[in-house]
Amino acid sequence: MHGMRADLNEARAIDRAAARLPKVEVAIAPPATLIGALRETVKQIGVGAQNCHRTDKGAHTGDISAPMLREAGADFVIVGHSERRADHGETNADVRAKAEAAQAIDLGVILCVGESAEQRDSGEAEKIVARQLADCLPDSPQRLSIAYEPIWAIGTGRVPAVQEVGTMHKWLRAVLMDRYGDEGQDIRILYGGSVKGENAAELLSASEVGGALVGGASLTADGFVPIIAAAASLDEQ
Repeated sequence: MHGMRADLNEARAIDRAAARLPKVEVAIAPPATLIGALRETVKQIGVGAQNCHRTDKGAHTGDISAPMLREAGADFVIVGHSERRADHGETNADVRAKAEAAQAIDLGVILCVGESAEQRDSGEAEKIVARQLADCLPDSPQRLSIAYEPIWAIGTGRVPAVQEVGTMHKWLRAVLMDRYGDEGQDIRILYGGSVKGENAAELLSASEVGGALVGGASLTADGFVPIIAAAASLDEQ
């Protein structure tokens, strides 16, 4: 819940940087109030939404459907973010339904999963998150990406070791392959949680990490552009 029209200048700067590094796919998911304005502002980067409702229309005051987001200019939608799960009680079934609603109108989906600090400390984090993913996956792998976001790392400055990230992503890849067969190999798995310019290259180099879902560092060009540059430098290696 960040961003007003005055902040579109930051998006313009990010867009210009992305144009200089075209091998890196870059997108921003602003508040719904800015989707249309951002779509008109940028040329290079994608525009997404932070959430959608599981149905196309109805008596759901305050909610926004996937068709509404698409009409506003969104290319994709994030579903299952831990803050939605915690603050709004969203279940795995809700997340799956939202993903399928988005796919039904050809919106891309970034589906979030992740464990709490207690679950990490239990030593069962990989099994817990793999089960969560299996319960959330839509029937189709169409335009689907997965984002692993350990809840304890979001906005805290704490980051799991690169080896821990790689291990988790391998578990998630196995779930995708089990559900979708060979198509599961092509699904991008992103890492999210305190990603910054100074740690982006190391995190992006971890096994099975196909990109980053960036939080606070995406609010400004100064924070986000170094992450884009880190991804570009890895692509060149």
